[in-house]
Amino acid sequence: MSEMQSNRRRQAQQELGLVDEKEQAQDARAMQAEQERIRRKEERRMDIELSTSYQMTQTIARWMDKYFLDPLIGLIPGLGDALSSLLVFPFIYVAAVKVRSLPLTLAVIFNVLRDMAIGLIPFWVGNILDFFNRAYLQNFRLIVGFVEDDREIIREVNRKAFWMGVGIVVCCILIYWLISIAIAATAWTFHFFSSLFS
Repeated sequence: MSEMQSNRRRQAQQELGLVDEKEQAQDARAMQAEQERIRRKEERRMDIELSTSYQMTQTIARWMDKYFLDPLIGLIPGLGDALSSLLVFPFIYVAAVKVRSLPLTLAVIFNVLRDMAIGLIPFWVGNILDFFNRAYLQNFRLIVGFVEDDREIIREVNRKAFWMGVGIVVCCILIYWLISIAIAATAWTFHFFSSLFS
């Protein structure tokens, strides 16, 4: 029943003398508690949106993905992906400390590790794919969904929380493997060229 119908019903019952004062007081307390809950929720949302860390995530997402700074930094051999991944810390801070959501934090970490793994794919393939994978914008969209209480985003992230944890482990193994291959290839190349000139 809508609030308007409920209020009309209550008013009609009051006019007929069918509502006792105890029930009225109980309804008034419930309505006051609901208004207080909504006020606290709005205060929390404003506190998060005005925080430096939240505004930082917005700026990082814009520069790294909208202006393609992430794939350009990724072109720096060996360090590019590691450097761009350091910018994930404000996202993790907002998800874990400000929003206080473990599923959201797992989703943020998974998106960044997946982005890093993609960037490490050799022969420039990872750099090309990095232009299309926008992990920072994805993370910012998820954070905004939680801050603005978007039920669809929250439900989706919560539903996938376990698989995000599994994905984090898989990405870590994949990143370790890709780095090992890169180190081995670099060592082989160094030995090959040093043997040519010895």
